[in-house]
Amino acid sequence: MNIMIIGGGGREHAILRAIKKNSQVETVYMLPGNGGMAEEAVCTGIGATDLDGIIAFAKENPVDYAVVAPDDPLVMGCVDRLNEIGIPCFGPRANAAIIEGSKAFSKDLMKKYQIPTAAYEIFQDLDAALNYLDTAPIPTVVKADGLALGKGVIIAMTREEAKRAVTEMMADHKFGKSGSTVVIEEFLEGPEVSVLSFTDGKVVKPMVSSMDHKRAKDNDKGLNTGGMGTVAPNPYYTDAIAAEFMETIFLPTIRAMEAEGRPFCGCLYFGLMLTKDGPKVIEYNCRFGDPETQVVLPLLESDLLTIMQATTNGTLEETEVKFSPRNACCVITASAGYPEAYQKGYPIVMTEEAKAHTYVAGAKISDGVLVTNGGRVTGTTAVADTLSEAIKEAYRLADGVKFENSYRRSDIGQRALKA
Repeated sequence: MNIMIIGGGGREHAILRAIKKNSQVETVYMLPGNGGMAEEAVCTGIGATDLDGIIAFAKENPVDYAVVAPDDPLVMGCVDRLNEIGIPCFGPRANAAIIEGSKAFSKDLMKKYQIPTAAYEIFQDLDAALNYLDTAPIPTVVKADGLALGKGVIIAMTREEAKRAVTEMMADHKFGKSGSTVVIEEFLEGPEVSVLSFTDGKVVKPMVSSMDHKRAKDNDKGLNTGGMGTVAPNPYYTDAIAAEFMETIFLPTIRAMEAEGRPFCGCLYFGLMLTKDGPKVIEYNCRFGDPETQVVLPLLESDLLTIMQATTNGTLEETEVKFSPRNACCVITASAGYPEAYQKGYPIVMTEEAKAHTYVAGAKISDGVLVTNGGRVTGTTAVADTLSEAIKEAYRLADGVKFENSYRRSDIGQRALKA
């Protein structure tokens, strides 16, 4: 089989390695891929949002199955376009990917189907939003409606901060069209849990839970990022809580999407919070999380490609989805300055041992040398019997990844250990 994977980051590198465990896989085409995966797949350089380029490539090359990994091409309708030329895909069609593409849509869906979430208001008028913030409970959460690379959510601790966030989104167009509509919602407190799940539109099979670390600096200080590291499983996510989530959130969401004529197939990511009033949905994502994928897939014992095809074929009910009972930790090594301005082009040196456990995200080949080309450059993952061992080993391996101007958090997993 020849597989096409759309995307070019650490998440896609993790998917690539998991898919290549299937002995039927011959060639994997990455669109675009990056320099760090060039030895493992055919990296085409075709952008993940270049839908015309993707379709042209698929017509010219033998592609048996496609995995559309990032949010942008899913929301843009990449799966729809590939299906039109007869290529089966892992991932939702555009009318289902809207569950991430529009926070206003997802909040209204939860309200309509009584799926627990934070109280909220939606605004398309700046003055109305600012007036609302004069009396809104503080702290509050301001969200750009559309996709914003994981950075369109501001937790505002003061009224001034909330008004600044709304103004930057709606008037200054900080996130382009994504911020023309904003959702202002209740600030929830409690442990966060990320659960990725496989679904064929009828059946939901959750993956092992994880805990993300969004802030740039230790002790959850600094700006929000796409994620500086993850651990799995999340110690707050007990069997009892998992059963409650299945009945109150997972299945109701899938049934709601089907009832709306938007059946969801692929990976549905549930961003959850365990509040004093019970579990609530913070957000949905229509795809594998990044870097959650880099800790979840190393624990998958079943065959990833078989599961993916089952979500496409509607046969997930009878397909095995089994995870190891062990623990995993992923540590991100980033460019100094991320998530704001940072420099690129520094040579990356990895020991062979580190390379085998590292997923490359922001890198390219320049004059035959692998160099930095992004904010989050690598994610190094270790699996061990205990969480403390996995954390220790992940940091030991990450020390084998070196480039100038690098930084990483030193406390990934500490919150989980305290739990």
